[in-house]
Amino acid sequence: MASVTFSTVNTCTSIGREKHTVVADMDGTLLRGRSSFPYFALVAFEAGGVLRLLFFLLASPIAGLLYYFISESAGIQVLIFASMAGMKISTIESVARAVLPKFYSDDLHPESWRVFSSCGKRCVLTANPRIMVEPFLKDFLGADMVLGTEIESYKGRATGLICKPGVLVGSKKADALKKAFREEQPEIGLGDRLTDAPFMALCKEGYIVPAKPEVKAVKSDKLPKPIIFHDGRLVQKPTPLIALLIILWIPIGFPLACLRIAGGSLLPMKMVYYVFWALGVRVIVKGTPPPPVKKSNTEQSGVLFICSHRTLLDPIFLSAALGRSIPAVTYSVSRLSEIISPIKTVRLNRDRAADASMIKKLLQEGDLAICPEGTTCREPFLLRFSALFAELTDELVPVAMVNRMSMFHGTTARGWKGMDPFYFFMNPSPAYEVTFLNKLPKELTCSSGKSSHEVANYIQRVIASTLSYECTSFTRRDKYRALAGNDGTVVEKPQLKANKVMGC
Repeated sequence: MASVTFSTVNTCTSIGREKHTVVADMDGTLLRGRSSFPYFALVAFEAGGVLRLLFFLLASPIAGLLYYFISESAGIQVLIFASMAGMKISTIESVARAVLPKFYSDDLHPESWRVFSSCGKRCVLTANPRIMVEPFLKDFLGADMVLGTEIESYKGRATGLICKPGVLVGSKKADALKKAFREEQPEIGLGDRLTDAPFMALCKEGYIVPAKPEVKAVKSDKLPKPIIFHDGRLVQKPTPLIALLIILWIPIGFPLACLRIAGGSLLPMKMVYYVFWALGVRVIVKGTPPPPVKKSNTEQSGVLFICSHRTLLDPIFLSAALGRSIPAVTYSVSRLSEIISPIKTVRLNRDRAADASMIKKLLQEGDLAICPEGTTCREPFLLRFSALFAELTDELVPVAMVNRMSMFHGTTARGWKGMDPFYFFMNPSPAYEVTFLNKLPKELTCSSGKSSHEVANYIQRVIASTLSYECTSFTRRDKYRALAGNDGTVVEKPQLKANKVMGC
């Protein structure tokens, strides 16, 4: 019926809309998918863990039955309760800011976005909890107003119940629109189903978004703001089937991860490459690794391997590729990671003079690995390279690191970093690709008159070109402000040094 009353969105012109107001639904309209299950499942897992995800999965059939036989509102209320009841509001907000935007952006409808982005004022009406969708809609899609379902809280925790007027569906969307705009009539209304007709009828023009699964999502480079930083453990959007597989795999994957870690930690490094392959961890070596340098005097510097930074395991896979242990300098990894590490790790303290002295001393002892980005990045971008390393030696070998994971990310900005290696090795068949590039020529080093920043920027460009990545000027501080709401520092216990940087 709605498709007869309203024209389809592809007939809506997007020219000359700069002064117009658009009001759009979210699921099935701005997003291609009509189901909000995956996003509630993400909140359940990232905020509550695997047991909460299990509870949510068990409750979802009840939500489905209520949705189809009682009302859409009743089904959504069950999803909200199962995923959020008892959770800290601050945790839900953190997941909404750091985790959900990546998954939402991968499902953006091209036609809806064409119209939505052409308007000068943008409003979204959605049955989803406002707390869950607002960061993505405002920060990445430029929405000026988000009208969604409001959840109740008590002493900073979600009760799982809904505030009045309830879930925003049907006529309640129209009521919310009237309250927000009063006498003003928006120019465009976008929806995808019959229940959106009441609010679309209040707009001067209404357009329906037909369900077409074959429609390709908007490419990330078409968004006003690229998603460079994102957090969360799950690689894939958790559909009901994927959520079930995750729950069934974790009891198998964790012991397997412990076995893989034990194999890498307890056996000689020259055997680790083969042990990893036997345990399903693929190590792909490209380029020509430099041979060990036979030092003729104590002043001779070892090779400094300059690695792009994907996980804290980069130096370990570098060592596995070389067949020998290469010590690494770190920006404060967890104590657990240091204990189980098969290679020597040395913490930097962000004191430039002290760090430079420490690195020089380590280079006099032999080869060394460093990740000058200072923190990891999951997307095909390289963060700004710290230039300190270029001042300390001319023996520089760039190494392009790439990892592949199918189920879990091996990094986090919000969670306990001690679990990072376990999550990486819990993937069914994780992979690391280590590409050794040519040693930096003497004429491109600081000893030939180049500044340390010129050397660092050159190596960043070389690695980015090899990986087909994009260079950025973003830093560790930018990442942690975006994902964790801080500058990436943590105050440790009195017996430890304070203000260590959470970098790896």
